[in-house]
Amino acid sequence: QVQLQESGPGLAKPSQTLSLTCAVSGRSITSKHYSWDWIRQSPGKGLEWMGEIIYNGATYYSPSQRSRTSISRDTSKNQFFLQLSSVTPDDTAVYFCASRVEGDYEYDHWGQGTQVTVSS
Repeated sequence: QVQLQESGPGLAKPSQTLSLTCAVSGRSITSKHYSWDWIRQSPGKGLEWMGEIIYNGATYYSPSQRSRTSISRDTSKNQFFLQLSSVTPDDTAVYFCASRVEGDYEYDHWGQGTQVTVSS
């Protein structure tokens, strides 16, 4: 059974860099043709795709977030990470990690989400 679990600080101050971890079990993040994504949902808004790292380590980012976003992984721990720099209160959201077959629009597994609040 594939499980994803997000973890992070919960609270960040404006201008800081936010770092989140997604721990994956039940499937290797190097499994061919899977992608591992970060998605967020801000209060009152829909889901926003942040970016992804695919099975071979290649990364892709939302054009609107590209300049502040970095996604990486640790294959030895079967984890992948999101770093979002220069955060503002607009980055307050529930952050999800999810997996899908590369190229599919639907996700097959989601984490439960982690709340991040940006406030001074």
